Amino acid sequence: QVQLVESGGGLVQAGGSLRLSCAVSGRTWSIYTMGWFRQVPGKEREFVAAISWHGGSTLYADSAKDRFTISRDNAKNTVSLQMNSLKPEDTAVYYCAASRGARTSVKVEYNYWGQGTQVTVSS
Repeated sequence: QVQLVESGGGLVQAGGSLRLSCAVSGRTWSIYTMGWFRQVPGKEREFVAAISWHGGSTLYADSAKDRFTISRDNAKNTVSLQMNSLKPEDTAVYYCAASRGARTSVKVEYNYWGQGTQVTVSS
C-alpha cells in the first residue's frame, strides 16, 4: 500500500500563488508516476500534472501549462505542485495520486489517492 497526504491548500486572490505538497509513504518502490488531479462539485475529477517518480519527466494539462510546475523529491518522498498566476477557475479540491504505471493523465490508471486539499481562488 501507498499512503498520500496533501497539504498547502488555502484561500488566495487571483494572480497569487500556492504550493501544494504531497507526502508519500508505504511501498514507494512500487510507484512509477505521481500526479495531481482536481475536482469541483458536480464535475469529473480532472488531470492537472504528472511526473515520473524516478526519471522526473513531466506531463501537464493545457490548463496548467506555463502556470503550474510539478516536482518531486525522492529523498524526502514528497511531490509538490507550484501554482502561479492562479485564476478563480482553478478553485477545486486538489488530489495527489500515485500510479504503478507509466506517466499518464488517465485517472483510472492511478492506484492510490490522497484525501485532497481545498484551493480557493477569489476574484
